Amino acid sequence: MSLSRTSRTSRHDTVQLPSGTTLEYTHIQPTSPPLSATPDVTEQPRRKLAICLHPWSWLGGRMDDPVMQILTEPLLERGFDVIRYNSRGVGKSTGWASLTGHREGEDLKELVQWARSTIPHATSLVLAGYSHGSLIASLHPVLDDLATSHILLSYPLGPRHWLTAFHGHRYSAALQSLINEPRSNILIIYGDDDNFTTAESYDAWVASLRDAPSTAPSRGKLEVVKVQGASHFWREDDAVDRLVDVVHDWLP
Repeated sequence: MSLSRTSRTSRHDTVQLPSGTTLEYTHIQPTSPPLSATPDVTEQPRRKLAICLHPWSWLGGRMDDPVMQILTEPLLERGFDVIRYNSRGVGKSTGWASLTGHREGEDLKELVQWARSTIPHATSLVLAGYSHGSLIASLHPVLDDLATSHILLSYPLGPRHWLTAFHGHRYSAALQSLINEPRSNILIIYGDDDNFTTAESYDAWVASLRDAPSTAPSRGKLEVVKVQGASHFWREDDAVDRLVDVVHDWLP
């Protein structure tokens, strides 16, 4: 599938969370149903929600990052309402970025609850994090009352320790816990030419995730895709096409 633009409407605004932090966001909504949808006028309209998390704000990460825009396209194509937001301290979002990511993880939980109240009758939630955003997304648990999936794109394995102020073990444990949750549905995508993590390191990490002991009777769904020729920044045309195809075909 080549990168195309689904018809859409968008709204740019801010929301104040219960914690008092204000987050700037863009809500993008497809204006036509996905091709696979079969209308049923007897049912409440069903909507799917995706929240996208940008790279590390200390290095200029923002909600309009080019990779965030790429991820938006397959989500809209599959009928998702997409919310991209600036994390604390970015743009019109208030507060200060934390060094450990803990506060950003709490912000995400509050934002999800707000989004669910804004988009009623949601049947599916996808949390799509890119680079540092994938660390924050991995902290969010599977919800008890809503099918919850995670996309972790270019998970920053190599620099994770210093990106989290030496709290990398916390993120490692959170991701393993997520994988061990029987209801989880996780897609991990990385390039074999990543600028910060070698392909060998990624491969060994994936093997350790799959082989880690678990007390649960069953694990969730974990799909891992290594994209040939892709860097951390996804500027290669063939890699972008592959990324869009993978996300589009995987989405619930």
